[in-house]
Amino acid sequence: MQFSLAALFSAVCVYLAAVTHTEQRIKLSQSDLNAARCIAYFPASKLLTVRSKRMVGGTLAPHVPWQAMVYLNDSFLDGGFAGGALISNLWVLTAGRNLFAKKSRQDIRGKDPVIPKVYLGISHRAEATAANEVAVERVILHPSFQNQSDWDNDLALIQLKKAVVMGPKVTPIPLPEIDQDPPASPEATGVITGWGYGIHLTAAASLKHLVLPLVPHTICKAEYENRQYMPTVDENMLCTGPTKYGENVCLGDAGGALAVKDPQSGDVFAAGILSYDNSCGQHKYGVYMALSKFLPWIKRVMRGDTQKSSALRNCAMDEIYARDENPVSSKIWRFVSRQQVVFSIS
Repeated sequence: MQFSLAALFSAVCVYLAAVTHTEQRIKLSQSDLNAARCIAYFPASKLLTVRSKRMVGGTLAPHVPWQAMVYLNDSFLDGGFAGGALISNLWVLTAGRNLFAKKSRQDIRGKDPVIPKVYLGISHRAEATAANEVAVERVILHPSFQNQSDWDNDLALIQLKKAVVMGPKVTPIPLPEIDQDPPASPEATGVITGWGYGIHLTAAASLKHLVLPLVPHTICKAEYENRQYMPTVDENMLCTGPTKYGENVCLGDAGGALAVKDPQSGDVFAAGILSYDNSCGQHKYGVYMALSKFLPWIKRVMRGDTQKSSALRNCAMDEIYARDENPVSSKIWRFVSRQQVVFSIS
């Protein structure tokens, strides 16, 4: 996550003001107290420290239980590491481009994705150790991944070998319902977390978060339309803008979930998976795969459907309706009772 250079002075002022505020030992705000109640194992003193340390390009995040690290290499030139979202006890959702060392459509064409290392329950890069690693069974790219551009259908599902144990440190984030999109109000925001690049082009040592404004689709589409090496924003995507301090997503944040709250129910769900993370203070908008548009594919994969599954289900249903509509045939099967299952009429 990164800051525009023009906003650096303002950010430093905010940081210094926050430190001064802390030194004056003011009381925690109501939102801090609510956060402390939600994360009982996180001492209040540490919450105050986190609140006071506004980072360049984001704020130190509290523990985010659905956050995954998808790791290929320490070097971004060799694939690096990125984000992912735990969506069940066996599945992690990430950006498809995260599974390749080189990300462009031209470089990826004809190549198989890399099986990554996946870490759960961590907030610091130093915690990416064998103790927090979960073994990967397989990875599945969206069937239309990079169909026309680098960012088309940029999703991949990672199946874990064993179901993870849920707890305070590891808990999945729900998917949206079909057509459950983020709030459309001008004040609507979403939260993204990651270990992406900062102002000094170094990856964050600790997980950071940004609260970003949601941007109307038409504005985002117009910003990137007909621009080389930029995403073609379509109906399967959604966008966020920078914070008022110029903070934005940056390289290495891709794959993270855009978490939002439903305005009616208050439920938290993953509205999107970050794909275009090259904003970095130079381009206005981060671009995400809108998960409500991909639910049929996600559910098919998680069910374990094969290419024949749909045909088999349709065949069974057609046969049932055919028998129901044609009671007279050479052989009719009927249920006689729960004890005596069937009899045959020739």
